[in-house]
Amino acid sequence: MLDNWNIFLIIGFVGQGLFSMRFIIQWIASEKAKKSVIPFSFWIFSLFGSILLLIYAIYKKDPVFILGQAPNVLIYSRNIYLIKREKLGGER
Repeated sequence: MLDNWNIFLIIGFVGQGLFSMRFIIQWIASEKAKKSVIPFSFWIFSLFGSILLLIYAIYKKDPVFILGQAPNVLIYSRNIYLIKREKLGGER
């Protein structure tokens, strides 16, 4: 059975992996389009990576890391909301 340290270390590594994948996805999408684009999956990976990194930062009690990730969760959530709202019929 995993102890708390191992569980949170795994959460931290998975979060960092998701957060890093967003740049790879953005790069691939831009190369395909031959221009800079930000695909929807960029925001999904950003959100879930930030959530997991925030959980890890809270566990580590690292105020710098917490303050660095906490606002991102709101920003990425808002971007996802705005994109979804636009696809569902524009402003409300």
